[in-house]
Amino acid sequence: MKQDAYGYAVLALVCLGIAPVAQAELEPISDQEMSEVQGQGLMTIENLDDGAHQFTRMSLNIDAETRVNADNLTLGSIDGGADFQATDVALGHISRDETRVQIDGNTYAVDEVVPFVGLKPYIELAEVGDELAGFRMGFKQARGTLSADMTSFSGHIGLQIKDADGNPTAATLFDANTNATQYRASHFGLAGDTTDCSAGVQCAPLSYLRSLDIGEAGEGDTTEFTNDFFLSFQREGVNWQSPEGGNVIEAAKGVFLNLPTSMTLDRQVFENGVPRERTHYVDRGTGMF
Repeated sequence: MKQDAYGYAVLALVCLGIAPVAQAELEPISDQEMSEVQGQGLMTIENLDDGAHQFTRMSLNIDAETRVNADNLTLGSIDGGADFQATDVALGHISRDETRVQIDGNTYAVDEVVPFVGLKPYIELAEVGDELAGFRMGFKQARGTLSADMTSFSGHIGLQIKDADGNPTAATLFDANTNATQYRASHFGLAGDTTDCSAGVQCAPLSYLRSLDIGEAGEGDTTEFTNDFFLSFQREGVNWQSPEGGNVIEAAKGVFLNLPTSMTLDRQVFENGVPRERTHYVDRGTGMF
């Protein structure tokens, strides 16, 4: 047996010795050959500094079309409450009407998915020295619908509401006592001396915002992509800069969800609530089909 083992070893060495050896070396290519080569990196890394924080943004050069559902979503659960709390959360929806022009300007057959589109997703870190001050996740461009039954919200909703004279006015977030706030808000409406969330005067619960069009208002009824849709977490206040520059969004400590929307609500929709888009193929109850 021992002699057989030696024999096999010798045979293996002989085979390795006579096996062809591949050799290669790097050679420079000409400028002409270089000009014919095309490519794109999977990831882009940017470093920014606003004087208060140092930012590192890591972006993926990919595009996504999706429809996502979550039964429950709770963020920042501490001190007996939550910074954000919602049920039946969905990105994207399902077409009910083949003649309706959807958020992207196209029509879809009944039961066809109208996707939420996110281009170039990124993660961004904010630091002070060697300490992490906050981070956020978002898309350099996004457009689509977000549906949810929200009961607590921290952040900003770029919504317009027509006042009694028909003038579009920026919506304000309130707590249950009609105090304007971007932290754990439970209501939205129009700021004014007569506003009363407990009585429903110029104020409605966040659950009335059953579906939102995420994007920027374009010409007419069109909705363009937004570059300010993101979710962030901060240990202290952070000024997040828009990926395209030119816009700074102040996010306070805790969870911050930024929802740019192209929607302007008239008085009837404001008082009765925004209808929910269809987000499921099967009937799950009133307003949930």
